[in-house]
Amino acid sequence: MLRQAQHKRVWAVAPSCWHVPTLLFALVWLSCTWFGSWAFNPNSATRILAATAIVETGSARIDPYAAMTIDKAQFDGHLYMDKAPGMTLMALPFVAATNWVTQQTSADVPHVLFDPAAEAFLRLRMRMAIAGIGAVLTALAAVALLDLGTGLGGSRAAGLLTAVSFAFGTTVWGWTTTWFGHAAATALIAIALWAVWRGTRDGLVPRYALIAGLALGWAVVVEHGALLLGAPVALWALWRIRNADRASQIRTIGLAIAGGMIAAIPLVGYNLATFGHPFTTGYSGVVGFEGMKQGLFGLTYPKLDILIEILFGKRRGMIWVAPILALAPFGIWMLLRDPARRDLGVVAAGGALACFLYHAAYVYWDGGNATGPRHALPAIAYLALGLAAYWGSASRIERGLGLAFLAASVAINLIIAAVDIQAPHKFAAPLTDHILPGLLAFNLRTIPSEFWGWSPATGLTLYLMLAASLAALLTLACLRRAPD
Repeated sequence: MLRQAQHKRVWAVAPSCWHVPTLLFALVWLSCTWFGSWAFNPNSATRILAATAIVETGSARIDPYAAMTIDKAQFDGHLYMDKAPGMTLMALPFVAATNWVTQQTSADVPHVLFDPAAEAFLRLRMRMAIAGIGAVLTALAAVALLDLGTGLGGSRAAGLLTAVSFAFGTTVWGWTTTWFGHAAATALIAIALWAVWRGTRDGLVPRYALIAGLALGWAVVVEHGALLLGAPVALWALWRIRNADRASQIRTIGLAIAGGMIAAIPLVGYNLATFGHPFTTGYSGVVGFEGMKQGLFGLTYPKLDILIEILFGKRRGMIWVAPILALAPFGIWMLLRDPARRDLGVVAAGGALACFLYHAAYVYWDGGNATGPRHALPAIAYLALGLAAYWGSASRIERGLGLAFLAASVAINLIIAAVDIQAPHKFAAPLTDHILPGLLAFNLRTIPSEFWGWSPATGLTLYLMLAASLAALLTLACLRRAPD
């Protein structure tokens, strides 16, 4: 009878283990899907236009759409997208499905910049891709960081702080509402960090090596810069398996490499089909941006003044758009002081530093129309480790400070996501000069206001009601869940 009772108890409690991550996933997905961005931003538009061309013609040439974007590359007299192909490839099924459901193709709209019909065409396909892939990746990363933060900080509260800070307290939220590659690459690096930690925490678990390889490999297909920005994760993984037996090391490394190679197949296929060579990229044929000819596709060496600007400057400073990240260095310092967790501190510090130095070395560091330092976004995945450690070692007063910083960060990024993650480059202080005035004027982009004809204020109100309901359920699930 006792054994039967214990079995029933396990059966009754086990499903609750999924309540917290499921509710967190739903809240992040809803929030990233609900708000939108300008579909004619060249960075998003060129990717969706390339996907449209592939779906409708079987070719990646965007010659017919030349007037609709300034982001393009030229090869042999034809125009192509000038970006890494990952976002375009992920958009293909959603563009195809939207065309089929609406019975509309690009031939039905003018190929003219700022045309309302053309913008509506791009917006719908971009929103479908965000709902189906972009928001899903960010939500999965949040769930991964919930688990990683729980293990690193020693409590579910630490995990929740880490996940909520990542998804809602930084511009990861806003950039997920676009079809840029930064948020997706950041999410994939966060997932890779989790996979390495999970796969090496209690002995080697091979399947996590495959996940890490797939995540890092696909991050490179999405943003080629991830080859550098994700490298700290790969080096950390090698360190974590250094004491394993040779057979386990070979199996783990082999699975990770296999994952990376699987992820690289679409990249090689795209390059061969589009440019005729597996290692030719769109960046090598960029039109109109002469700075891309400097160094390695615009990368030269880090400049101190730019580094200071992307950390603290009012125009692009990370600290202004994500105050919660100011606490991450304290957590990283705690990790570095703890011999048992020092490697986590090293990968967190080294990864974040690599991202900021990468950004400071880029010729177009200001990112054009942008809110915050978008090229350094993957640093947030690394800094999230510091937030978990901060909470795990914080006093009651320090935790109160952390919650205050988190509340401010979530409020700031809610406004940014609702108003404009792509603040025009002319503003010296986007938050005060553009974002806040946009909020006061209710210049918002929400699903109800863009697709249902509702007012922006009503769309925002409905979101707040839905998000508050999910947040309440999430809080209740955390309180009811058995201690970790």
